[in-house]
Amino acid sequence: MNRATTSKPFRRRLSSALDAFGGAIATRFAIDRRGLAAFRMGLGALLLLDLALRSRHLRAFYTDDGVLPRRALFSDYTDAYSVHALSGEPWAIALLFLIAGAFALALLVGYRTRLATVASWLLLLSLQARNPMVLNGGDSLFALLLFWSIFLPLGARWSVDAIRKGSASADGDTSISSIATMALLLQVVLMYVTNAIHKTRSELWMDGEAVAYIMQADQFSAFLGNHLADFTGLLQAMSVVWVGLLLAAPLLIVLTGWPRALLATLFVGMHLGMAASMQLGIFPVVVVTGLLPFYQSGVWNRVSAVTTWTGIGPTLERWGDRFHRTTPTLPSLPAYSHLRASSADTRLPDSADLQAGISHGRTLFSTVLPWFFLVLVVLSNAQAVDYTEVPDPAEEVLDTAELDQSWQMFAPDPLYTTSWYAVPGELEDGTTVDVLYDRAVSLDRPPNVDETYPSARWRKYLGNVYGADNENHRSYLANYLCESWNRSHETDVETIEIERLYERTNPFTGPEASGDITLIEYDCGGEFIQ
Repeated sequence: MNRATTSKPFRRRLSSALDAFGGAIATRFAIDRRGLAAFRMGLGALLLLDLALRSRHLRAFYTDDGVLPRRALFSDYTDAYSVHALSGEPWAIALLFLIAGAFALALLVGYRTRLATVASWLLLLSLQARNPMVLNGGDSLFALLLFWSIFLPLGARWSVDAIRKGSASADGDTSISSIATMALLLQVVLMYVTNAIHKTRSELWMDGEAVAYIMQADQFSAFLGNHLADFTGLLQAMSVVWVGLLLAAPLLIVLTGWPRALLATLFVGMHLGMAASMQLGIFPVVVVTGLLPFYQSGVWNRVSAVTTWTGIGPTLERWGDRFHRTTPTLPSLPAYSHLRASSADTRLPDSADLQAGISHGRTLFSTVLPWFFLVLVVLSNAQAVDYTEVPDPAEEVLDTAELDQSWQMFAPDPLYTTSWYAVPGELEDGTTVDVLYDRAVSLDRPPNVDETYPSARWRKYLGNVYGADNENHRSYLANYLCESWNRSHETDVETIEIERLYERTNPFTGPEASGDITLIEYDCGGEFIQ
């Protein structure tokens, strides 16, 4: 009797402790719906920006007239699945860009949000698969953020969908906590932690010298970076601060409220600093977008108050309402009363069966699938730092969904070699010209190496062409340069050489080595080498 009486308080305390623990976990993985709305708008804007930037080199990177025609793509990437590879014509790729842009705009304003998210993710994967040679870590994170967004209510606030449902400014609990919110937050933290582990295996990072070395790679440094390279003491301090922040990334989950907001803002500031000093493509703004869900309700309450006080919020709501009234309504599925059996043996499911099926489907979509993929993503990151190995079946799933990860940005050892390119070509009339830049050939180091690359994607592409595992792409590039020159000039080019020039500099002692490497000598009149 006494034993039973004693066990009741213990069970109550245990139950209370478990409830408190569950509440703490839910709080740490909760995302404010307004944060999801800002995240959604960031993704939509990023999709439009990415398409605009890629469109500058549409012919060069995504058509049969470019550096990777489809015959080369299918030969080198046998598992490539891309709608963008159905045609090699510029007009077809441009049409796909426009379709992707329409879905991106729908995501931005929150119109048919789930459909827009799924379509945007699939089209982004297709575009990335069309030319893997131009991708970087920002592209990987971008696709992952879109993937996890499929399982989240991105249109619950500040959207046309919310206006249509009457929940644009609904009262009550504004936060949501689920497996999907956990996965989204952990995805960003896993990126930081995995990269931090890579960096801790580098003497340069651990000695606080890595950023000073990175700023010697002039093809990356730009804007403020052109003036920072000489301040080695400041750059050493930045190395220490950045590694410290990366190691502190788990606190983005542990902390809540304003302390978490402060830490997230420190990360945002570091990434904006990267954007102001280095040519990293869309990577900094992708990560900043991924950090928006870490800001919890207190921050968004302040944001809502400011937007209301300034009149921005009501104005946006009026615009959203106007957009909703002027956009067509997609037809809904017909009700059961409109269906007719095609034969006497055909029986429609009753309401209870239908509701049970819908309930099971929702559970599968909202809980089981996110759990399954989250486990795989954690395993992928653990494998990237040699903590475990992903089983082959799981590896196939990761590869198919493009969820495999490594996060070796500037790690373990930072790049500090400045590289630039020259392509001397001999024309039919015997003259020699640089066919890459349409100017006289010069092998001297340019004053600003970053300006010799048309874009960050061209820099990434040329760096991958130089890579030892991509020798085929040297001939693809040479073939493209020959055909591109001959299409736009009266005097054809007969032969070209692709030269990579480099200078390796120690930030503390000065230049260490320099030279040039001939990547390929190519006969423009010969057959396509593959």
